Amino acid sequence: MRTVLTATRLFTPDRMVERPVVVIDDGVIADVFPHAQAELPAGRHVELPESTLIPALFDIHIHGSGGHDVMEATESALNHIGNFLARRGVGAYCATTVTAPLDSLLRSLNGLAKLINSPLDGARPVGIHLEGPFLSPHKRGAHVENQLLTPSIALFDRMWDAAEGNIRVMTIAPELPNAEETIAHATKLGVRVSLGHSDANGDEARAGVMAGAVSATHTFNAMRRFDHRDPGLVGEVLGNDQLYAEIICDGLHVDPTVVRLFWKAKGRDRAILITDAMAGAGMPDGPYRLGEMDVRVRNGRCVIGEDTLAGSTLTLDRGLRNFTQFTGASLGDVLPLATRNPARMTGLDLEIGALAPGRSADIAVLSMRNETIGTILRGMPQLGPPGGGYMNG
Repeated sequence: MRTVLTATRLFTPDRMVERPVVVIDDGVIADVFPHAQAELPAGRHVELPESTLIPALFDIHIHGSGGHDVMEATESALNHIGNFLARRGVGAYCATTVTAPLDSLLRSLNGLAKLINSPLDGARPVGIHLEGPFLSPHKRGAHVENQLLTPSIALFDRMWDAAEGNIRVMTIAPELPNAEETIAHATKLGVRVSLGHSDANGDEARAGVMAGAVSATHTFNAMRRFDHRDPGLVGEVLGNDQLYAEIICDGLHVDPTVVRLFWKAKGRDRAILITDAMAGAGMPDGPYRLGEMDVRVRNGRCVIGEDTLAGSTLTLDRGLRNFTQFTGASLGDVLPLATRNPARMTGLDLEIGALAPGRSADIAVLSMRNETIGTILRGMPQLGPPGGGYMNG
């Protein structure tokens, strides 16, 4: 069935189209053009006035939401997470693990592998982000110290096999023993290696990049503090124009002033917005689980122990708005950070991150205030926020 969408504007995100027309055939985008260039083709016409169409967002670092954790690795958990994300403009995500006893981690990886290519509700998991266990005990954040492991090719291969080759991203501290050879090995298998949870100095950080790392995990958080005589991993991240870099833009993990510095350093081609969200995202304050850890959420802030941040309750559409507010950049400039850049970093840019003919019709619908009012995935409208009804035309 053909559906013809019209709206006020559209970001691809490489260009902006005024009064766009999007033609969808059987869940796939057939054409995108300005209404001024041609008459509307035949089909079911859906008008979305006072709205902006953007590619559905892509979160490469998310542990859970809506009361569920990806490490549950059940169809029910991923359906709940997928539906929650879809209502907030997200079309795809990397199911992100957390350090756990090895047997538990392997079970979760295998459970996720069985589900990744199966039909699921809402946003779809397009791979696994292995965050832990190859992390520094000095910068472990919320990860349990006695469950951290020294990297090795043999250990990584056990995880790779359990995940049936579905590990898309791996976070590792480059200063650990055997880290360089593990990075190189994972890179040869197509894994995008991200440096993080690290106390690395500058030389160790550069060695990780030389071994094959292409990104950095939640920049500034769980990294050695920047010092003008010992810039460490942060210095490599900000100074290396080829390195992608994640950032959590919730106003809690990174001060807005530092977000502005990050924006100037990484720009619209290498910065990546993530949420690092956990099960408490979208839920009331209270106790939740992050892997096998107990987390308290109070006023939207997730902590373990006395005051250690343990993920976030951020949503990616909120992070996008925060970033524009903190930096003063336009939506068009910032949009690649949650669409094109994560897609390019993960090697999925021919599938995710843009609105173009031949791609799946995965579209987020924003109000003129850039708030999510609906999401279309594979050409089908998802249950939107309260007061939606954006595809009833």
